[in-house]
Amino acid sequence: MSDIRFIMIGVVVITVGFIILGVYGTQFTEITIQTNEFKDCFEYPEDMPPIRISCDEKIQSKNMFFALVIGFLVAGGLSLLKGIIGKWDQDVKPEEMLGPGGDKKDNDSTKS
Repeated sequence: MSDIRFIMIGVVVITVGFIILGVYGTQFTEITIQTNEFKDCFEYPEDMPPIRISCDEKIQSKNMFFALVIGFLVAGGLSLLKGIIGKWDQDVKPEEMLGPGGDKKDNDSTKS
């Protein structure tokens, strides 16, 4: 795969990671505040009274979610790094070059 493709894939994957974090990460803000400030955790549905929940289970799901997002960001960063470090300009063979000086083989065969 071309190195420029790795750069494009890296940018897309990092963007997806931040979008997932922004859209779905807000639901974990409340549980973080509850575990830091209070000893009991509650869930607040719109049409019901507050429900007591296990803080440990919610924290575990929060950590799993953030591990997924970090995985996206790391994968995108590694792809970006691979694309930036790549040697795609230096590895072009002379017979694969196009433009002036790259089509000598074709010109020699047509002149004979």
